Amino acid sequence: MAAAAGIKPTRIHARRLDRSHGDAVRALIGSVALLELAPPVLARALDPFPIPVRTLDALHLASIEFLRLRQQQIELASYDERLIAGARALHISLHGG
Repeated sequence: MAAAAGIKPTRIHARRLDRSHGDAVRALIGSVALLELAPPVLARALDPFPIPVRTLDALHLASIEFLRLRQQQIELASYDERLIAGARALHISLHGG
């Protein structure tokens, strides 16, 4: 039904939670911004971090630092303990934390 309406099926649809959680998910997705991995972000991701981080974590953390340098208010939302540890080492605000 969702695909027929032009909406991509997602995990929320697969779990049949679209009616109970659909509005909250749409609001959250509406507040997310996509960031191009510009050369300064990629360069920062290659530099050392205060603690060892994985490649994708380095890209996420470098992106957050890039935005913070441009006076953007950023919070990280994650369940990944290693990414959270990297964020804490950089004094990045955590959503709900």
